[in-house]
Amino acid sequence: MSEAKVTTNHSKIRRWADERGGHPATVKATSEDGGAGILRLDFDPKDESLKNVSWDDFFQKFDREKLAFLYQDKTSDGKISRFHKFVDRDTEK
Repeated sequence: MSEAKVTTNHSKIRRWADERGGHPATVKATSEDGGAGILRLDFDPKDESLKNVSWDDFFQKFDREKLAFLYQDKTSDGKISRFHKFVDRDTEK
């Protein structure tokens, strides 16, 4: 069984996403005054309901909302996993 890990380290999150072809994004319908809304990582094929944002904007929102990144490196059968979600930092301690 593959275990989930939790991090707030920007470099680890970016490296994990880059290794899987992921891009920082936000849900279009939740943007606030041009800023990032609900955070997501977008993978090909592009999800049209998401808007790409810069890593700087992504991590600014990530830190402001006190989020943590819950992720899995490999599936139970050893394949690269894309499983991830954003969770409240305080509940993951």
